[in-house]
Amino acid sequence: MEYQVLARKYRPRNFAEMVGQEHVLQALVNALDNNRLHHAYLFTGTRGVGKTTLARILAKCLNCEQGVSSLPCGDCSICRDIAANRMVDLIEVDAASRTKVDDTRELLDNVQYAPTSGRYKIYLIDEVHMLSAHSFNALLKTLEEPPPHVKFLLATTDPQKLPVTVLSRCLQFNLKNLAPERIAEHLATVLSSEQVPAEQDALWALARAAQGSMRDALSLTDQAIAHGNGTVTDKDVTAMLGVIERTHIVDIARALAAEDGAALLAVVAAMAEQGPDFDAAAAELLSLWHQIAIAQTVPEAVDRSMVYFTDLVALAELFSREQIQLCYQMTLMGRKDMLHAHDLRAAFEMLLLRCLAFIPGNGTEQPIASTAAAAATEMGETPAKKPQPVAPAPDARAATAAVAPTAAHAAQPTVRQAERIAGQPPIPTESDDTAAPPPWLRDEQPVDDVAAAASEKFAIDQLTAERWVALRRQLHLGGALGEIASNCALHSVSAQQLTFTLDPDATALLRDQHPGELAAAINALADQPVTVEIVVASSATATPRSAAQQANSELHQQALQALYADPQVQQAQQLLAAVLDENSVVPARQVKEGS
Repeated sequence: MEYQVLARKYRPRNFAEMVGQEHVLQALVNALDNNRLHHAYLFTGTRGVGKTTLARILAKCLNCEQGVSSLPCGDCSICRDIAANRMVDLIEVDAASRTKVDDTRELLDNVQYAPTSGRYKIYLIDEVHMLSAHSFNALLKTLEEPPPHVKFLLATTDPQKLPVTVLSRCLQFNLKNLAPERIAEHLATVLSSEQVPAEQDALWALARAAQGSMRDALSLTDQAIAHGNGTVTDKDVTAMLGVIERTHIVDIARALAAEDGAALLAVVAAMAEQGPDFDAAAAELLSLWHQIAIAQTVPEAVDRSMVYFTDLVALAELFSREQIQLCYQMTLMGRKDMLHAHDLRAAFEMLLLRCLAFIPGNGTEQPIASTAAAAATEMGETPAKKPQPVAPAPDARAATAAVAPTAAHAAQPTVRQAERIAGQPPIPTESDDTAAPPPWLRDEQPVDDVAAAASEKFAIDQLTAERWVALRRQLHLGGALGEIASNCALHSVSAQQLTFTLDPDATALLRDQHPGELAAAINALADQPVTVEIVVASSATATPRSAAQQANSELHQQALQALYADPQVQQAQQLLAAVLDENSVVPARQVKEGS
């Protein structure tokens, strides 16, 4: 009896035998059982996921002699003819070889005639995206309104190339790639039926190599049976596929965990003897990091049927989560860099050495100088003495310190540094003991001195508009009352009353109780009790807020002058056409209107 390849021998004959694609099967089964049939179906997906197979099963369901059902009998003449690919009413067309418009017109000439033996005349067009634009135009009208006895089943691996006018006339089903677990499970069932002994790790290697395609997996299995002379072993499959042995990848991870650079390079040397694809080795290493991360975070999600499950659990204990994340990222970026490397083995070794060097918590590193000295001692050589640096002259050190500030301060100079570079005296901060008084108090006696002279009480008759600005900072007022005090200018002073003018913009905050509360705060520092009257009116006298804004504006201008006088800033402007963002400059000290 002639041998039949596994992909054809084990092609599903009904929906129950399909592996995966449950989302598509559920929709088709419900449509068939409820007699909600569309006239055109489009199946999309990569090669070998079951598009054509699903279309043929659907043809059986539509034409079975037992009636339209999701369970074709498989025994009637029509079901057998479809399985043998000899049914007259199932017209299969390879669009890749019949792309011309004349071929499409010839195909559609017989659409109007009733089916010969079946219930429906079915047109199965494979790789439909290969049709020309004129062929699609010729197909559109028939595809939109076909005769009742005609069904179109279209299959393609590239639905993006189909015109939207075709897509809108079809029910589209996207078939997904199969997971390696599903493929390995199905291969085990097939080989058990074939009575072929197989190792589980070999099936996993075949499943990963298939990349989601069941047909590719069965074809590779046929090749593995022939290669192994009737058996499927991991060693034979690895040699046949030319992939990296999983043991090498696990040994690399163990060497990294042990921080053993010699063992790491020894594993790479052993791999090189087999002439491997080091890019594929990097991909396998990425897969291992991914599985370890899953084992660390969600252990129950790891498939326990994997042969290297024990190694996976052990490696998950050797690495921390941070180390695995870092190794995955470095391996991913290193694989991209391998495209530009002069030698793939050297690039792979550098990838591993980079992981070894940057693993967090690596505390066994030796300085390069001591390592080189130890190597020289082992070779019988005397390590050269490290030359002592010559101490620069004091003037040179001073010049170096002045010209080369630290990187952090050079990147973002403060106003105080800029003022010192420009030769200007630094602006005093609030923490300086010798801080100069604000401009409005330079010609006046400080309030603190008055308070000290009067047992920490200031004289009401000595209060002026300028001293009110300084006194506001000592009142410690917050909320609405603080806003009122900051916007008040002293208008007049009498023995028993202080009159303030309030900026009209702050009128909305004024309440009846505010004059009394402000008087109570002032009386706590005054030598005699007074009352307060607040009149809403504009005033030419400075308020605490306007005085603070004026002072801060002056400080900002001083800081800008210092920066513009800085030689480094001037050099950046000349060479790079740099522009100083004046709004981003903040003085080291700012005057507060109150506390």
